Amino acid sequence: MAGSPDRIYADASVERLFTGATVITFVRTILTLAIAVWGAYEASLTLLVVGLVVYWVGDSIDGEWARHFDCETRTGAVVDMMCDRLSCGALYVGLMWLQPTGWLSDEPMTWIGIPIAIYLFEFMVIDMYLSLAFLAWPIRSPNYFGVIDRRIYLWNWSRVGKAANSGAFAVILLATGWVWLGIVIAVALLALKCVSLKWLLDLGLPVPEREKAAAA
Repeated sequence: MAGSPDRIYADASVERLFTGATVITFVRTILTLAIAVWGAYEASLTLLVVGLVVYWVGDSIDGEWARHFDCETRTGAVVDMMCDRLSCGALYVGLMWLQPTGWLSDEPMTWIGIPIAIYLFEFMVIDMYLSLAFLAWPIRSPNYFGVIDRRIYLWNWSRVGKAANSGAFAVILLATGWVWLGIVIAVALLALKCVSLKWLLDLGLPVPEREKAAAA
């Protein structure tokens, strides 16, 4: 996490819904959902994998665009989180729908829903709460949470943290088709998020002063 104070801290004067980054976010989400629906209709694992790639690449591009063109906003950060979870949910539900048996072997995969359900709970509930917590401080996005708590930032929003939290589960599950390994990874990620949540709750979320809130 690096950047000047002008980049790290929010500026109400630049807050808006549509920026180059959010347009990319909306486009990549529409493409991802379209591919997910197409993959479900065609019963195609290949299309679901393509959808995951579009989701990951698009998520990387919109973030890099926002930083390069200095159009990071709190609005854009929240939109990005919501679209991530919509895309992720559609693709993983599609994966559960299409894969009652293993894709690399004849090993039964009846229980594939277990690791995916654990992962979706972690990502769409606990991680969403953690990610939205940045709104309690005057920073632009979770990418700058290091100025609030470096441990929480490193575990969740550093480049390594993001890769481990979002990509590792899908890549390993798709590459091996092993339910037990998927469960181990999903539970490990859930534990990581629960520890991060404890740190956040110990830190405490600042509450805006009533007079300021009334004036706004």
